[in-house]
Amino acid sequence: MNSNVSLSERISQREEANREELIERLARCMPEDGVRDVLKGLRLSRISTPTDAVFGLAEPAFCTIAQGRKVTSLGGKEYPYDPYSYLLATVELPVVSRVLEATKEKPYLGFRLSLDPTVVGSVMMEIGQALLPRQGAQKALEVSPLDSTLLDGVLRLVRLLESPLEARILYPSVSREIVYRLLMGEQSHRMHQMTALGGHTHRISQAVEKICREFKDPLRVEDVARQIGMSVSGFHHHFKAVTAMSPLQFQKNLRLQEARRLMLDEELDAASAGYRVGYDDASYFNREYKSLFGVPPKRDIEALRETVGVGADV
Repeated sequence: MNSNVSLSERISQREEANREELIERLARCMPEDGVRDVLKGLRLSRISTPTDAVFGLAEPAFCTIAQGRKVTSLGGKEYPYDPYSYLLATVELPVVSRVLEATKEKPYLGFRLSLDPTVVGSVMMEIGQALLPRQGAQKALEVSPLDSTLLDGVLRLVRLLESPLEARILYPSVSREIVYRLLMGEQSHRMHQMTALGGHTHRISQAVEKICREFKDPLRVEDVARQIGMSVSGFHHHFKAVTAMSPLQFQKNLRLQEARRLMLDEELDAASAGYRVGYDDASYFNREYKSLFGVPPKRDIEALRETVGVGADV
């Protein structure tokens, strides 16, 4: 009995040592606030103060935190996570994120690994998990506990960053191991949805891709539903189950976030940015913008230019 307790204690001590090492290594990789794509599909972030809401477009990814706390919101539902949990996103969609806990002494340190459905499908076949369609639509975001095996994979991936040669050779295998751990964990069913053919989530993903490509054009919901083989009512139901938004709300968020980017990065005025994303009426665009971001376009952009934030990388 004592030996079991001792083993448990040793495992716990090792996990805490791994967390401390992860903090140290990420802090070395990210000596200043900002976001860096350090390898293809691997993004690190650091921020030293809590942030206001940051709107962005999330992509399928595994996200965790070495230090600090963050919350990502989708359709009004919040998904908080910290160093003892991870967030899994399986569909590209607009989200809102806030860093809740960060200081100069203990900055927020984030880790995001993009998930390629082709790689997920390949690992599934290697371990004998069938690529079968699943009919139930799955939520696009979920948070789960970060167990010791996933933490170990994250740490070994970050260790590779100190050796370009090791990173080039070993990064694919370690990232595949993380995919394997996710497939064997409690979010396995959601990983399956990334590759399932014919299931509702797969078809909604096709609709999301179409709306993302053509967000500037008028959205005819009945046409999208027909193209993916669903009734209009079924499309509405399953789209909201996955994205927590209606198709029109989803398109509106995409349009307004792109308009915000155009004003911030390309210095367009509100009327021009609104027109570029599909709004012919400047007054209507201003009302929609304020409804989403809480303030009129000009005031919002002025405030954003005075702050340095971390994007909403889920």
